[in-house]
Amino acid sequence: MDPSVLSPPAIPPVPVVLVHLEECRAARAGHEVGTLRELARQIAELKGTGVAGEFDPTLTCAAHPYLIPDHTLTLTEAHRLGVRSVRDLFGGVVPFPFVATKLIAHPLTEDAQVAPPGWSRLFGEHTASLVLPGYSAFSHDDACNAARRLWRDGPVRIKRPSGIGGAGQSLVANMDELETELAALGEAALRTEGIVVERNLDPIETLSVGQVTLDELVVSYYGVQHLTMNNHGHRVYGGTDLIAVRGGFDMLARLDLTSDINEAIRKARAFDAAVQNDYAGFFASRCNYDVAWGTDAQGARQCGVLEQSWRVGGATGAEIGALRTFRADPLAYAVSASTREIYGDDVQLPDGASIVYQGVDPHAGAITKYYTVDRHILQGSADR
Repeated sequence: MDPSVLSPPAIPPVPVVLVHLEECRAARAGHEVGTLRELARQIAELKGTGVAGEFDPTLTCAAHPYLIPDHTLTLTEAHRLGVRSVRDLFGGVVPFPFVATKLIAHPLTEDAQVAPPGWSRLFGEHTASLVLPGYSAFSHDDACNAARRLWRDGPVRIKRPSGIGGAGQSLVANMDELETELAALGEAALRTEGIVVERNLDPIETLSVGQVTLDELVVSYYGVQHLTMNNHGHRVYGGTDLIAVRGGFDMLARLDLTSDINEAIRKARAFDAAVQNDYAGFFASRCNYDVAWGTDAQGARQCGVLEQSWRVGGATGAEIGALRTFRADPLAYAVSASTREIYGDDVQLPDGASIVYQGVDPHAGAITKYYTVDRHILQGSADR
């Protein structure tokens, strides 16, 4: 008899988990890097291994690396780092850098003169009903033309493509104000980075819709973000409350949800599908889409995807908490999980809190980040 017949099947080697720093490289002592390292440790624990440190291209790994990068990778970076699929990283891979930014949440105007290499006009057609009214632009003239179209219905909001938490935005009501914003950016940067010109909504509410994949486990969720006061007296991101389910986006639809939440989930799912269809090479094991509702100057209600994140984010602690729950309890299909970011020294942690970061950041000051999980199984049925 062939001895190989009696041999047990080969067990894939446990990957070595590595943190890959690029955007946070200059702030190795800050809370962002500290948070990334702790989240990486907890992800490695879920995978049954440990964190081997930071990725070093000059060293050869004994095992296949599983990367946790601080930014969305491009295909070029992914190939260089050995990332081939969602099983190789916690994050995402895009064919061109602009795909990872807010820019793809809006089309170019029909008569736009400038577009970056790889821009998909077809994607803009597929997502027109899924996003808020607005345009992306890569030149002074294209930005002005986009603003003129939107000014017919009130003020417009100018957004830098990589702004986080409301940073890099301004409200412009006329050409003089727009010219000031464009001059501050500069034509060269405008052609390289682009800009978003979007109809202003006031008031506005935002819901997050996301999905994470870790090995064989898929978790999908929706969540509400909260603001808090930082050590400098500014209102900033303060955490997210998630409702997470075992499985894909279709499992969220089986919960008893309001029409607004169902609409947000539907638009996020369709946006995600359009990215996969229209930008070849894209894949992600961590997706998060911000969907907004608001009222424009004409009193019309608008709902659409604002932006996307395919990297570790503010809600990742809660995502890990949900992954842990579903891994530990095969019967659980829906849980609630929350993250919190609290500034200052006097922090009272709730029972069962898992700390993600606690320390004094050189710029942000004293800050504590943690997450909690409510193991209560929500009403409804996964078989409904």
